[in-house]
Amino acid sequence: MKTESIDVKTRIKNNILIVDDHPFIIEGYKNAITRYNPNEYDFAITQSKDCKSGYEAIINPEIVPYDIAFLDISIPPYEEKGIFSGEDLAKLLLKTMPNCKIILLTMYTESLRIKTIIKDINPSGLVIKNDLTFNELLFAFDKILKNEKYYSQSVLQLLSQLQNDTIEIDQIDKQILFQLSKGTKMAAMPQYIPISISAIERRKENLKVLLKMENGTDTDLVNIAKNKGLLA
Repeated sequence: MKTESIDVKTRIKNNILIVDDHPFIIEGYKNAITRYNPNEYDFAITQSKDCKSGYEAIINPEIVPYDIAFLDISIPPYEEKGIFSGEDLAKLLLKTMPNCKIILLTMYTESLRIKTIIKDINPSGLVIKNDLTFNELLFAFDKILKNEKYYSQSVLQLLSQLQNDTIEIDQIDKQILFQLSKGTKMAAMPQYIPISISAIERRKENLKVLLKMENGTDTDLVNIAKNKGLLA
């Protein structure tokens, strides 16, 4: 009896990480991903809701390295590990899984924030969430799987403004702004930031000059920093 051979095409496996604190957004990503060329691709999806669970999903020694990661920038922090945003998770991925294609998503529309992300992370994808539709997500996913970059329309518009934005701050400044946003007292700041109180004070004054604040409280400084996209 003759046995017929069946030609079964092997599907390409991809390990995906999604970190977002809105469950319905995660479901939207999953729906789009699982509908992308199902005959050719097999996707294993890990989902996390904040910096802590995202951190644990990345450092898990049993995890197969991620091929693609969707990271919301504004997610609840994991202060114990110094992970304050999706950007920090992206930096962790760059160190631990350098071949992972990173897609960052944000509601911020400040060209300064876009400039900082591109400089620090150089993601494969950068998306303003208001630009995102189901079809646009599929289009972005297709480009990134083909090793192309994808920037959403609003990002492209903001990129054209970059030459007019020269404000840059480092990680210490970001930590100062974060602690101020939490209401941390100046005397307690050295517990979280590895410099002296006097150095923190100088940096805070420099931030006010940088953001063109002639007068104002720490709360005003935090609000302006948020509006400029310097603080999630």
